[in-house]
Amino acid sequence: MDHKHQYGPARVPELSEACHRVGAAEAEEIAERLYGARGSVTRFETEKDDTFLLDCAAWGKFVLKIAHPSERMEELDFQVALMRHLEQRALDLPIPRALSDLEGADLPIVTTSAGERRAVRLITFLAGTPLDRTSCTAPQRERIGEILAKLRHSMADFSHPADGRTVAWDVTHLLDLTDLLSFIPGGGKRAWTVRALERFAEVKPKLDLCRRQVLHNDFNTSNLVVDHASPQFLTGVIDFGDAVRTAIAVDVSTALMNQMPKTFDHGNRRDLFDEPRDVLRGYLRHAELTDEELRLIPFLSMGRLAVRALLTCWRAEIFPENSRYILRNTEAGWAHLEWFHSISTAQISDLLTR
Repeated sequence: MDHKHQYGPARVPELSEACHRVGAAEAEEIAERLYGARGSVTRFETEKDDTFLLDCAAWGKFVLKIAHPSERMEELDFQVALMRHLEQRALDLPIPRALSDLEGADLPIVTTSAGERRAVRLITFLAGTPLDRTSCTAPQRERIGEILAKLRHSMADFSHPADGRTVAWDVTHLLDLTDLLSFIPGGGKRAWTVRALERFAEVKPKLDLCRRQVLHNDFNTSNLVVDHASPQFLTGVIDFGDAVRTAIAVDVSTALMNQMPKTFDHGNRRDLFDEPRDVLRGYLRHAELTDEELRLIPFLSMGRLAVRALLTCWRAEIFPENSRYILRNTEAGWAHLEWFHSISTAQISDLLTR
C-alpha cells in the first residue's frame, strides 16, 4: 500500500500541534465580555479545543468553545451554518443552537493571554447523560437509528463552500493514514490494522461511487446525550466538529461501529453487529440504503476502527499528558479488529444483508 500520506504532523495541525490551554478564569471573562454571560465554567475533556460548561445559574447552562488556533475560520463557519440550517429545518431533532455574541458575530475572535488568536462559539447546553457513561436497550438503539436517519434527511439540501473539507476521521481517507502504521504496537495489533487497510483498499472504488451529502459523521456514544426517564430517550446530538460532505454509507457505518460492545468474548458472541443491527433497523424505518451500501457498511465500520487505532496511537505519542482521554476507546477496538481479521471478506460483505 504505497499511498502518499496526507496526515503527517504538518498536515493536521489541529490534531498534532499543541496550543496553550485557556484557564477557567479567562474563559469566564471571555464569556462575559463577548456574550454578557456571567457564570462559572467547568472544563470538558476534548480532542483539540478548549470547551467549557458555562453555568449561569438562573440564566441556564451553555457550552463555550474556544477553537484551536489552527482551525480554519471557513470550516468553523460551516459548522455554525449547518447548526442554523438544522434549527430551521429540524425543530423536532435535539440539536444544540449556536448563539451570536453581543455584536451579532457568530465567530468572534479573541487574543488569549498566551497571545493566540482563537475563534469563540457559545452553544446551548443539552441536558442528559452521555451515552458512553450508561447503557441502552434494543428499542433505544433503534431510536438512535431513527434520529440519524432524520438528521440525514434534514441535511440533504445543505451546502457550504467548506463542506468538502478533508476530515481526518472521515473513513473515506483511511488510505492516507498508512504512514501512521509505525505508531501501532507490533505483533497482532499491527497485523489486524494492516489487514483492515488491505480490505478497505479493495472496496474503496465502490465507496467512491456511493451517494454523498453533508452528514454528522461522528455519531459516537460521547456525542449522544440520553435521558432514560424521557420517552424520547435521545435528548441531544452534539459536536458537529467532524461534519463533512461524505458517503451516506460512511455516516451509518460510524454510528454502527460505535454501538459495538466494549468487551467482546470471541467464544460467546455470534458477531459484533448484534447491537448495531438495532440502530440499522431504526434507521431503515426512515431512510433507505441500497444493497451495495449495506454490503459496504461493515467494511467501513472496520475501516473506522482502523482510523481510530491509527490516529489515537499517533496522537497519544504526541500528547502523552492527554493519552488517557485519547486512547479511551482504542483498547476495545483491538478485539473488534481481531474479529474482522478472523472472518472472510465474503462473510464481512454479508453481515447486514443476510
